[in-house]
Amino acid sequence: MALTLLPSLPPDNFPYPPAWARQGIAALVEAHPLFGMIEPAAGPLPWRSRPRGFPGLLRTITGQMISNAAAAAIWRRVSALEGALDPAGLLALPEEALRGAGFSRPKVAHARALALACLDGRLRLHELGAMSDAEAIVHMAAVPGLGPWTAAVHLLFAEERADIFPSGDVALLASYTDLMGLEARPTQKVLVAAAEAWSPWRSLAARLLWHWWRHRTGRATLEEPDPAPVLPNPA
Repeated sequence: MALTLLPSLPPDNFPYPPAWARQGIAALVEAHPLFGMIEPAAGPLPWRSRPRGFPGLLRTITGQMISNAAAAAIWRRVSALEGALDPAGLLALPEEALRGAGFSRPKVAHARALALACLDGRLRLHELGAMSDAEAIVHMAAVPGLGPWTAAVHLLFAEERADIFPSGDVALLASYTDLMGLEARPTQKVLVAAAEAWSPWRSLAARLLWHWWRHRTGRATLEEPDPAPVLPNPA
């Protein structure tokens, strides 16, 4: 049975795409007209963002392998823990505190590996701006528990890079299959190859495909954006 397309509007407190993103979306529609049907059907694209640095990567770890709604609920509890958004502060927290906030044992290990890598200098998040997309992904993915998907999502949402396409994302593959009207789901390798035609705006293509899939799966009303984290005082 076909899914009904019902336009929807994001909540008032969602920011909308900046001017440069609008230019990129127009280029994507010109490259593939099917991109042009997403916002008329699903509503304006909301502009999701994450904090830069350690808090942003910790937020992305929170969302690994779970739904957006579950990730948002866990993040509210984790970010409320005293010291959790600072590498040294997180390492000082007992495992029970992180587990009580909703982290699984593997995610506790991943979060601590991230914090330790920031403190010992293996992960230099302040230098990401000087790295190419590929270099930045390799640099972050070297930390246990991050991986290429986590690194790519961080570059897309926290660094707002324009040409990132998170390979291995199941929702992107499902959305692409639906939007293109394919009878069978292609492999991730095929999707990544198809996305080459969307460069230098692959991040925007990913955002649009996620937006389309939220709409097509019945989650047309968007979850509230993450609360602004209380960042540690640098003084």
